[in-house]
Amino acid sequence: MLIATPNPADLLGLTADLVAIPSVSYEEKPITDHIEKLLAGADWLDVVRVGNNLVARTNLGRSSRIILAGHTDTVPPNHNETARIEGDTLWGIGSADMKGGVATILRLALSVPRPAIDVTYVFYACEEVTTGDNGLELLFETRPELVAGDAALLAEPTAALVEAGCQGILQMDVITKGRRAHTARGWLGSNALHRMAPVIDAVANYEGRRVVIDGCAFREGLQGVRMTAGVADNVVPDLAVLRVNHRFAPDRTYEQAAASIRELLSAADEVLLVEYAAAAPPGLDHPLLQSLLKEAGGTYTGKLGWTDVSRFAARGIPAVNFGPGDPVVAHTAQEHVTRSDLDRVYSVIHNLICGPG
Repeated sequence: MLIATPNPADLLGLTADLVAIPSVSYEEKPITDHIEKLLAGADWLDVVRVGNNLVARTNLGRSSRIILAGHTDTVPPNHNETARIEGDTLWGIGSADMKGGVATILRLALSVPRPAIDVTYVFYACEEVTTGDNGLELLFETRPELVAGDAALLAEPTAALVEAGCQGILQMDVITKGRRAHTARGWLGSNALHRMAPVIDAVANYEGRRVVIDGCAFREGLQGVRMTAGVADNVVPDLAVLRVNHRFAPDRTYEQAAASIRELLSAADEVLLVEYAAAAPPGLDHPLLQSLLKEAGGTYTGKLGWTDVSRFAARGIPAVNFGPGDPVVAHTAQEHVTRSDLDRVYSVIHNLICGPG
């Protein structure tokens, strides 16, 4: 049995190796090939590949199983495609979101042959794009037995702080209608764009609910993100469409959240649901996640964004976000991760899966 040295000091280098492999969404094959080659030496793991998704599992007959998951894709680079280490900081696309997290769970997979609990390591593709292409969703739909477990940890960037659950997302189209006319005789028509004014006011003045669930604070939000109207510069528009993005707390279903937005924007003629992603409750009462909290120092917060913990929660698997890297720099030209974040996350998860002593 080949056992890699469980030395977290090389995590920055391992992360740099992963950053150096381009893996924009839909182009994850090279990085998946690389991770699969590394896992081939760990004969204590059962490794299954489904497309560009890898699942590696211990099967030691332990009484509980935790899933450690990370996505291998990145958004397109922004003049930061080259991995660059300066002191104890790694710069480059995906370093925070989330190749630092992937490197951490990969190092654990390679260095802990006999954990105190069974562990499933999931490296999946296409997180940064549409739900229909998400690799984790593909695994749940086609090979659910591979991603079954008692609790899950998603190594999203959280600056090494436990972020529990996540908020849900609604994308809705708000529609006002009018009647076309020549702009020289605009009074003969009805301007759909002007009729949108009270709707925009309602969105701009929205006061998001603040909800506390299991000690986790969530703050809801509503933003107009796109607008279309009109057919020509000399025609009164007869249709205006405002796309809004609503982030809602985990105490609501998406149906309840949608109903609240329709009520708020009742001045519109129609409010149509375009897409949604369910919220996820914190789930912190699960013993495995309680142990994680203890190892992490007991500090936690709610996740204001949306992550794939929602997919686990939808299957009855409580999940949290916990990974290296500041989420504020994700998807920016300044994306980076520090050695201290990597080492802390590695140490916490290592102690969790190895147990006391």
